[in-house]
Amino acid sequence: TRLRLPTLGVVAPVDPVGTRRDVLVPPADPARVGWWGEGAAPGAVRGRALLAGHTVHSGGGALDDLEQLTRGDRVVVDSEGGRTRYRVTSVEVLGKGELARRAQRLFDQDGPARLVLLTCEDWDGTAYRSNVVVLAEPLQGR
Repeated sequence: TRLRLPTLGVVAPVDPVGTRRDVLVPPADPARVGWWGEGAAPGAVRGRALLAGHTVHSGGGALDDLEQLTRGDRVVVDSEGGRTRYRVTSVEVLGKGELARRAQRLFDQDGPARLVLLTCEDWDGTAYRSNVVVLAEPLQGR
């Protein structure tokens, strides 16, 4: 129901979202984040929970500064099942082609529990050229 990125001062509501033609469609409101319902839920013991949101090049998006997270930063996801705390393990900026090539591994549902945060990056005046991908692992004791 809520994503917290304490390092960035972000507290954003989370809505379930899906895909259209194999493309994830985040909430229209950039202040909100979407949880991909076909993946793992935050707090699940296996699979990747994917939360994605829009970036707004002029400001106002919940994930505008996602690339500023660093390894070890905390992420908290509140859901109907409780609160899950994560520790960031990697932050990468990937071009659209590279993201597509690595999608299977990044969003794998067969592996251990992980959180993936995703947003756009590199505004060129007409479009975003890449994506920020943050991976985080659950902390013990949640």
